[in-house]
Amino acid sequence: QVELVESGGELVQPGGSLRLSCAASGIIFSVFDMGWYRQAPGKERDKREFVASITQSGITNYAGSVKGRFTISRDNVKRTVYLQMNGLRAEDTAVYYCNANYRSAYWGQGTQVTVSS
Repeated sequence: QVELVESGGELVQPGGSLRLSCAASGIIFSVFDMGWYRQAPGKERDKREFVASITQSGITNYAGSVKGRFTISRDNVKRTVYLQMNGLRAEDTAVYYCNANYRSAYWGQGTQVTVSS
């Protein structure tokens, strides 16, 4: 079965950095477009916010709020997608979800990122 496992979320101070990872299994990872979404505290599940994506060919796209601070990348050998987050702000606090999309969409369980002093 398909499994996406996120890791790397933790409590960090404003201005700090984190790198999230999402390890995939059960899919042909290289053909999937991969993405990161986030759900802020108190927001409903259908209010997940797009953060960043990377296509199977490596084309990236970012939400305006994170452009220049976050970088998405992928390692097809390790079947893992990463999200490097720099210059973190309090408003980046959320549960971050990994998404895999190719004909069907799959989601991970999420990893909590908290930005607070």
